[in-house]
Amino acid sequence: VQLQASGGGLVQAGGSLTLSCMASGNTGEVNMMGWYRQTPGKERELVATIMQGGSVQLTDYADAVKGRFIISREHGTNTVYLEMHNLSAEDTAVYYCVYDTLPSQIRYWGQGTQVTVSS
Repeated sequence: VQLQASGGGLVQAGGSLTLSCMASGNTGEVNMMGWYRQTPGKERELVATIMQGGSVQLTDYADAVKGRFIISREHGTNTVYLEMHNLSAEDTAVYYCVYDTLPSQIRYWGQGTQVTVSS
């Protein structure tokens, strides 16, 4: 599975940004896609995930982004979006797209895209 992420950049505090990630290759019908982020000196942390299996989609968010970020994907596609609103300097990080095959739980990582929020 290959992941191609895009949409990072520089935004002012309080602004919005949308990331996208497309998975290609040996993708399956049931899978999980999402985003993690990492800042220097810290571990990579979960931002949001969306599991898709048939017509079912289940989302999960880190507490720090609940109510500000929205993860979505069109049913049956392998492109995931992360809408980020009311951004703050604490959201500055490299954002990594992730794809998990299910139920085998093999994880694939995208190349990372930088999000910088200026205060």
